[in-house]
Amino acid sequence: MEVVYHGHSCVQLTVGTHSLVIDPFLRGNPLAVTKPEEIKAEYVLLTHAHGDHIGDAEPVARQNDATVVATYELANYMAWKGLKTKEINLGGTVDLGFAKAKMIQAFHSSGIVLGDERQIIYGGMPGGFIIKAEGLTVLHAGDTALFGDMKMIGDRYDIDLAFLPIGDNYTMGPEDAVQAAEWFGAKLVVPVHYNTFDVIKQDAETFVRMLAEKGLKGKVMAPGERLLLEKNTN
Repeated sequence: MEVVYHGHSCVQLTVGTHSLVIDPFLRGNPLAVTKPEEIKAEYVLLTHAHGDHIGDAEPVARQNDATVVATYELANYMAWKGLKTKEINLGGTVDLGFAKAKMIQAFHSSGIVLGDERQIIYGGMPGGFIIKAEGLTVLHAGDTALFGDMKMIGDRYDIDLAFLPIGDNYTMGPEDAVQAAEWFGAKLVVPVHYNTFDVIKQDAETFVRMLAEKGLKGKVMAPGERLLLEKNTN
């Protein structure tokens, strides 16, 4: 499985000739090195309805004739734009053919803010995803606070790679993210949702050192960086 971190919370997973992208937000991200039109994917997975997670969902889905996988409310919103959608909700699993994606809970909010109209469209519950493919398990926590059921999720799943937000203010900060990493028990943790805006500035290398102090492995990925994830058969 090839993993590409596109910055902020945008992650792309490729299995053979098949690919999915989570929370595409590129044009509004000053740190991104990839343009929306460069993304090739069959599925666009959305954790929740905030602009920094759905910002490029429409162009990416439209140019690839891709299917948007999102909560019932957010999927309907995307369908109104003429996009193909697949509805999901917390606890549900969708079979994408080359991978299976289960939506897990996240503690956050979810809504589309229309500034000019002074209106907020409810986007359904926020979530994260557990994605299984090629014998590997990848967790994308979405935007979330720390919550105790992370330990239950870690007990139930053998997680190879976890993407955890560390930016604070809107999500967990580094200290809570270290606790989340302990509970999830992932073999590798990659921090996301930081440094895009001043209010979520963090030192990701310090976070990785904090993980190491707990006996956990972390890796800082730069926007555009690729990682080959292989199953350890030992």
